[in-house]
Amino acid sequence: MVKLTRIYTRTGDTGSTGLGDGSRVPKHGERVTAFGTVDEVNAVLGVARLHTDAPVAADLERIQNDLFDVGADLCTPEEDEPAFPPLRVSEQQVHWLEQRIDALNVDLPKLTSFVLPGGTASAAHLHHARTVARRAERDIAALADEESINPAALQYMNRLSDYFFVAARFVNADAGGDVLWVPGRNR
Repeated sequence: MVKLTRIYTRTGDTGSTGLGDGSRVPKHGERVTAFGTVDEVNAVLGVARLHTDAPVAADLERIQNDLFDVGADLCTPEEDEPAFPPLRVSEQQVHWLEQRIDALNVDLPKLTSFVLPGGTASAAHLHHARTVARRAERDIAALADEESINPAALQYMNRLSDYFFVAARFVNADAGGDVLWVPGRNR
């Protein structure tokens, strides 16, 4: 259980931060970059939720909690027999995203072009979340090239950006549909 009684600790004043296993690493390291970008996705979702109605708003609330799970997973390096089992993202969390993507996508029209980020305020924020989630996925993939990670954390972020794309289309459907790219329109 997390108990925060004091927000500043001064332990990071020299450019290092503590991980979930108690070790210290540079704040610019790949692991910190990965879970920091996941945190950024979560902050973007906080804004998106202000503009989003059910059922997507309920999904976003659940996803925000899951993103803390992803961050906790990434901030604790893998080890064979840890004294305390760390929180890890599960395949069930990935599967839930797939189910939600399918449910939101079922009645959407087939795409005839690429979608421009925009439409409603909600869709614009969801597209923003999608791009930050893709960056988080790239950061996690870079970390996975250097260190062992839970593969479900990377899978979750991959599905999450897909979810945001479909959710943006879903919220735009009631407002006239997607904003589509028209190749060469302004030549």
